[in-house]
Amino acid sequence: MTTRIPVPLTQFVVKMHSRCDLACDHCYVYEHADSSWRSRPKVIADGILVKAAERVGEHAVAHRLSAVRVVLHGGEPLLAGPDRLRRAAEAFRAALPPECALDLRIHTNGVLLGRAYCALFAELGVKVGISLDGDRVANDRHRRFADGRSSHPQVLRAVRLLNEPEYRHLFAGLLCTIDIENDPVAVYRALAELRPPAVDFLLPHATWEEPPKRVPGGGEAPYADWLLAVHRLWEADGRPFAVRTFESVHRTLRGLSSLTESMGLEPSDLAVLETDGTFEQADSLKTAYDGAPATGMNVFAHSLDDLARHPGIAARQSGLAGLSAACRACPVVRSCGGGLYAHRYRADTGFDNPSVYCGDLMTLINGIAGDGGSSAAPAAVPTAVPAAVPAQGAEPLLPAALAPAQLDELARGYGSADTVAALGRSQLALTRAMLAAAWDASGQGRAQAWALLSELDGAVPTAVDTVLAHPYARTWAARRLAGDLAAGLGPLAALAAAAAVRAGRGDAVAVPVRGGWLHLPTLGRVAVPDGEAVVTGRADGFEVRAADGSVRTALDQPLRRVRLAGGWTVALEDLDPLRDSHDHPVAERLSETELLGWTGALREAWELLGRDLPAYAEGIRAGLGTVTPLRSGPVGRDVSSAARQAYGVVGIARPATAPTLALLLAHEFQHVKLGAVLDLFDLHDRADDRLYFAPWRPDPRPLEGLLQGTYAHLAVTEYWGTRTAAYDGLAGEAAARARAQFALWRRYTAEAVERLAESGALTGLGVRFAEGMRGSVEPWLAVPLPEAAEREAERVRRERDEHGRLRSVEA
Repeated sequence: MTTRIPVPLTQFVVKMHSRCDLACDHCYVYEHADSSWRSRPKVIADGILVKAAERVGEHAVAHRLSAVRVVLHGGEPLLAGPDRLRRAAEAFRAALPPECALDLRIHTNGVLLGRAYCALFAELGVKVGISLDGDRVANDRHRRFADGRSSHPQVLRAVRLLNEPEYRHLFAGLLCTIDIENDPVAVYRALAELRPPAVDFLLPHATWEEPPKRVPGGGEAPYADWLLAVHRLWEADGRPFAVRTFESVHRTLRGLSSLTESMGLEPSDLAVLETDGTFEQADSLKTAYDGAPATGMNVFAHSLDDLARHPGIAARQSGLAGLSAACRACPVVRSCGGGLYAHRYRADTGFDNPSVYCGDLMTLINGIAGDGGSSAAPAAVPTAVPAAVPAQGAEPLLPAALAPAQLDELARGYGSADTVAALGRSQLALTRAMLAAAWDASGQGRAQAWALLSELDGAVPTAVDTVLAHPYARTWAARRLAGDLAAGLGPLAALAAAAAVRAGRGDAVAVPVRGGWLHLPTLGRVAVPDGEAVVTGRADGFEVRAADGSVRTALDQPLRRVRLAGGWTVALEDLDPLRDSHDHPVAERLSETELLGWTGALREAWELLGRDLPAYAEGIRAGLGTVTPLRSGPVGRDVSSAARQAYGVVGIARPATAPTLALLLAHEFQHVKLGAVLDLFDLHDRADDRLYFAPWRPDPRPLEGLLQGTYAHLAVTEYWGTRTAAYDGLAGEAAARARAQFALWRRYTAEAVERLAESGALTGLGVRFAEGMRGSVEPWLAVPLPEAAEREAERVRRERDEHGRLRSVEA
């Protein structure tokens, strides 16, 4: 799928000044292969800044971005002067739509940084990163003035200034380029003493044409040895600051996203604007050959969509498929990602090579895994889309999927239509990434189904989006990536066939048939003999030519939908063979009588949700597109389930009453939302293997189970709270039951939030999320209730504690 923009550009490096006041001999701008800096203006013009801001703004609107990062860079950006830096900051902030947050940063060598600049950056909200290679000996090895003088005192002065309370919030971190002749212990200690929120340890830029420095007796992987020495100190000190390289290895070993372009398989979303208004690819490419970063595009003639389609940028967005054959076969490829793109360059084969640091990267990844930094086994299924949320110290940049305010909204348990729609877009992106990874792993090359999906994705993207947004579209990919080869490749062909039918262009694709049914996701199924059937999408419908030559042009069993009040439509999915993803058995095809029962129950339940849970109903409408009927459980036990790898669906066995159905819908959709959040962010230490008791269960569960249950019961608490309010002043069995359930669930949920907070296993973002949950449950604790309700809640609680079971919650 290469003709569309798979990932919008969200990070922009803006060259404010093309010269520098230092003469660092390892600088990729002035000391490597590319010499384009010589012909560029020293300072970026105001007109270019204004147009660049306009381009970023229109890109944010077109792709509904919730956040972008702009880094003011150089050369040395402070040489541009305070007035121009102010104009740049104001231009980008003014150009973005209100719903798009701006993460504005400047990267400097620190020489010119003084109080006046810090005051300006505090006013404008600009975070500051500083280059520093360690102690004075290490820093002076490369970072000197042209006359040979040390820059170390000036840089330390700048860092001390950023550590003052008035400016500490501006301090983004330090950037340290590794030199294996420097003592790693001395470098680490010197940087740690400065109390940075983050440190980036960078491999010096090198290629196969200009290999990295080696020293006699340095071993086969000297850069890995250097980094592993630092890693051991960092772990021993309790990870006092964020280190993206180390955290990226820890994350990718667990199947999560990398935090840096130099590792992992996440697509690049970075663009560079030079002082003359030209767009370039990543700066690191300047180390490959003269002109390597060039795109031939400029800010006046080309949009950022144009830039994102440039073959060079597309190559850095293609994941596993864009790597060399040696990399694709490597056991650590999902952590390494082939290394930084520039480091793969060789004159005769271009970038189709492993990194020149290949041996170091493998040693580093295996070394960190062996150090115990990631006690969990590598996950077979990727569970996160690109995210950047360091657990310690570093200022997190929320991925473009969510703005910080939206994450806080979700933490309270809620989710507006826009927020839940943003989760849906992130899930669609994850589905695409997992399908691509599963296809790459299949080794089938450009087979018909994948080729057709790719073509349709560019020509009729809405057809592909509709099919891939089906909840079970990525279930096949998840199973394949988990090693279940029995899943076969048929489900991918079925997705392509469904997209072809929706596109209606006359495209044909062969689909294997098993069990006498050809299933077309989002549409329904056709009864045909086993074998290979050819599906052709037409403007007026479709044609299925079966293995025996028979032709069918209509669905025997269409996917049925229920239209609810306000025009909301929910599919009743009783056909998809992959719907068995839930942890309860699924029901077979509903009879007409059962369908009518579901239709009435869903319509009534939706009305009740709007009445009793209005703050939740908006998000449910925006994100819940499918209900999968489950088989009924034992008498007196309601059955419901959310599937972790199926966004936008809940499984439910239709309960006896519509109020119970409303409660189950809200409860399970909480799991759906939280699963999508966990795909974006690490809220807890996934290596924590301790078990925790939830107040409502007799058996201990992993921390994520406690988190999921707590989050789901925010909705349960509010449901009973609003029903209690509705019964205010009224007597009767229903009113008494609502009050008792409210008393029980507000207590349970509050206790669970505190248990999470006291676990010590939440990340910084997880603590913030728990605070949001606490903020929702605390007001309910203050609602006065009759003594009888509290006594009944206590009786139920004792019953669970004594008998090891919890009375089921009925509306």
